[in-house]
Order: sequence, then structure tokens, then C-alpha cells
Amino acid sequence: MAETIGIVDVGGGFRGIYASGVLDYCLNQDIRFDVGIGVSAGSAILASFASGQVKRNYIYYTQYTMRKEYASLHNFFRTGSYLDLDYIYGTLSNSDGENPLDYKAMVKNPMRLTIVATNALTGEVHYFEKEDMEQDRYDPLKASCAIPFVCKPYLIDGAPYYDGALADPVPIKKAFACSCDKVVVLLTKPKDELRTTGKDRFAAYAIRHKYPASARKILNRAKTYNAGIALAKQYEQQGKALIVAPDDTCGIDTLTRNREKMKRLYQKGYRDGALIQNFLVKE
Repeated sequence: MAETIGIVDVGGGFRGIYASGVLDYCLNQDIRFDVGIGVSAGSAILASFASGQVKRNYIYYTQYTMRKEYASLHNFFRTGSYLDLDYIYGTLSNSDGENPLDYKAMVKNPMRLTIVATNALTGEVHYFEKEDMEQDRYDPLKASCAIPFVCKPYLIDGAPYYDGALADPVPIKKAFACSCDKVVVLLTKPKDELRTTGKDRFAAYAIRHKYPASARKILNRAKTYNAGIALAKQYEQQGKALIVAPDDTCGIDTLTRNREKMKRLYQKGYRDGALIQNFLVKE
């Protein structure tokens, strides 16, 4: 029987252009996955992968991120969110938008697409499926990408959601729970680079009164992320997983807007896509 192959994209804000390169290579080489699990930006990248739209994410990163409508202090002071998620996954992505997501192709793709979000009130993980989306209603993607403090929680059916990385930053356990035999784990920073709590403390402090459970998750995020990477490495040693990660980030951080550096990071990802091909054909 054929193996069930999964891919996990952990996101990483604008560093996600690396994963975009990896997945564009996969599209061009007709490499498919049975299960895709996306966290934060990784969910949107996998949605474009499922829709078969080569370089769609590349255009978002290298062109649209430079617009104030996409990310700006103007947005923050006007709405309370630095990233305008409705602009990104609505105005631009809808069927009448500048760069629509091919929703019909995404739905037709047999790959299961799971989108990781965090309930802002409870701090618990919530797994949306692509069936939870409709044409021009991509709320789960918005919820998964709602970075605490950078964005307000995104409301779905009255419940507020934050970035999925708070509750399940490296959902490799979820992938194997979905009956995967092998899993590709896409990182957007070097796999031996541990996460620290430095920047997390400010975000936790900013939301601690209204969303204390999420604040606690933020403070524990480094430990959870590092444990997830350690587990992925164990699976890799067993031949059940492949970690694909850049050797460096080309100076791109979560919200760094530098077109030339983004292009270099994308090219790294595209080259590294060949690692997946080798992994899947290896007996």
C-alpha cells in the first residue's frame, strides 16, 4: 500500500517566503502530499500549494507586503492590528481580488488541509479544516495568522482566535495522528536555532489582562517550539520525518520587509525543495 505523506509548515511571518520556495519546487516537480498542516503564515502558504498556484505567495511577499494596507502603523492605530488580515485574505484573495486564491482547485485537491489556531480565551489549540472555509470566506487563515499584539484576535462564530503557534507551533504529533507514515517539517529558520522568550515577554505582557491564558501560552512558546523540533529530529533519525530548513534567514525576521533579501530566501527554499524529492524516493 502507498504511504501516507504529510507536510507541516510552521510559518514564521515574512520568513515564510522560504517555505513558499520549497513548495513551489514541489508544485513544479509534481510532488504531492496527502496531509498538509499549516501554522500561521504556513496555513496560507499551504492553501496556495493546495490550489496549485505557483509563485502566488512569492508575489504576496515581494510585492504586497510593501503596501501600507498590508502592514503598517497606520493599520495598527486605525484598527488595532498591524497586519490587516481582511485585506490580505479578503480584498487581495477573494474571487474579485487582485490575486485570488483558486478556491475550487483547493477544494478539489485530495490533500487534507488542516489550519492551526489558538483559542484566545482558553489558550487551547483549535484545528480548522479546509471544509471550514467557503469561497471568499477564509476566516481560518486569518485566525491562524493573528499574531498576538501585532494583531487583535480574529473572531470566528463569536470566538476570538490567535496565531496557531501559541498552542501547537510544530504540529508533528498532529500529522502522525492523521495517519501519516512520513512527515516533512518545513521550518523558516535553521533547525538548530533554539527559540528564546525574549520577544515573547512583551506580547504576553500586552495581552495578559484580557487574554491571560494566551499570555501564558506565549511565555511557554519557546519551550513548546523547542520540544517540537526535538521530537521532529527524533522522527528524522528514525527515517519517519525530514526537516527542511534554511541554513540562514538572509536577514529576514517575522516582519522584515526587504525585497532583495526575501528573493534570496525564496531561492534558498526552491533549491532545498530537492531534499523532499530525495526523501520521498529513498527506500
